[in-house]
Amino acid sequence: MTKNLTTINQFISKSIGEWKSIRSTHTLAFQEFENSTSRIFINKINSKNKKVVEIFKNYKLSLNLESIAISIKWQAISDWDDDDISKGDETILIFLPKDKNSGIILRNKGYTENFISSSSYFIDEQNNLQITTFYKSTVSEERISFLSTHIRSRFSTIRNQETESVIQTSHTSEIRNLASLKD
Repeated sequence: MTKNLTTINQFISKSIGEWKSIRSTHTLAFQEFENSTSRIFINKINSKNKKVVEIFKNYKLSLNLESIAISIKWQAISDWDDDDISKGDETILIFLPKDKNSGIILRNKGYTENFISSSSYFIDEQNNLQITTFYKSTVSEERISFLSTHIRSRFSTIRNQETESVIQTSHTSEIRNLASLKD
């Protein structure tokens, strides 16, 4: 019996909305950890959006109207900060499916190293989204899981490409803001 896997379209649709994020990051080399809380806003954006068009230009690719583009914006407060100043940013992800469960992600900037980067993704047998990104000196591996309709879990590992040693790990729990679902 073959299990029906979640498609990337279904996974993204389930992710749309406002989330409260609680994250613990462990930097192993320095034996330090950071806790942070964030508000995350995930929205689909049109493939013809100027930000999406610009990303395709940066990769020297033609606009692909079959792509799925999302904007992820966040406001974060970290326990590393001396004050309670909230820091925010935005990233654009463009999913280019090879099939309904795997493909490539184009980004306007990297997560680990701050330059444009692409990732490979696939949805595994447990319907987790697995993302791998190769940077100049590191590789980032991330797994995003839905624990229920309104709770997501993200695990990530950053490794040195040359030695494969683990540099950093993090775990994030994300809880959907149900009030944001009301009209």
